[in-house]
Amino acid sequence: MSQHGSDSAPRITARQIAARKGKEPIVCLTAYTTPMAEILDPICDVLLVGDSVGMVVHGLPNTVGVTMEMMILHGQAVMRGSRRALVVIDMPFGSYEGPPEIAYANAVRLMKETGAQAVKVESGPTVADTIGYLVQRGIPVMGHVGLRPQSVMVDGAFKAKGRTNAERARVMDEAKASAQAGAFCVVVEGVAESLAAEVTHAIDVPTIGIGGSAECDGQILVSDDMLGLFDWTPKFVRRYADLRGEIDRAAAAYAADVKTRQFPGAAETYFSKAAE
Repeated sequence: MSQHGSDSAPRITARQIAARKGKEPIVCLTAYTTPMAEILDPICDVLLVGDSVGMVVHGLPNTVGVTMEMMILHGQAVMRGSRRALVVIDMPFGSYEGPPEIAYANAVRLMKETGAQAVKVESGPTVADTIGYLVQRGIPVMGHVGLRPQSVMVDGAFKAKGRTNAERARVMDEAKASAQAGAFCVVVEGVAESLAAEVTHAIDVPTIGIGGSAECDGQILVSDDMLGLFDWTPKFVRRYADLRGEIDRAAAAYAADVKTRQFPGAAETYFSKAAE
């Protein structure tokens, strides 16, 4: 019996996501907290506990400083709030690039301590063998090619990829290697539209675009970007709300009510029965 009750619908699986290649587009968003997971779970096919949490929630300059403990903490929170979506958790920088045995131990820890159903790795030139190693041992893996945030120290900045023939070839090779190694889908981030489309047509597992192409098999955005919680929005993000503005207005209204002693009022105040 499921921990959420016998009448709970089964979760979407990695195998089901893989079977969506060329079919109904896959809806993905990031989630880092229980309340957000509760809101997004009925809407999304995949919830990604991304290492972007380091920048979005913890104020880090990039994702390099994210730790296993941070990913586990936020993975546990998202699992508490989700019932339906496939939950994928990012393996943080330094947890999988070395010997496959270490990557496996870290992936097992993430899955055991959070309950997440899959992990994601950034598919650099040495990572395909690790993907195969994990998949052969029962761990579903999502790949990630193109702009790879964990490589920011090498690149010097978050730069779009695929602007030269050499870069296009490298992205394509890494996507093919990830799919052939057993990744159930591959995120394609920050590349020219034509390259994202070519990758989508070249591999037999779904592609999830972020700053890629509408021809990808699905799309993902950082929820906080999509909801307008930051002043700056990346080019590839469409804002569907202005929550930063709404929070600012709500906080200002609260402050005004406090200063004029209009809050709390009778509706928000407890009274003793004797006084009534």
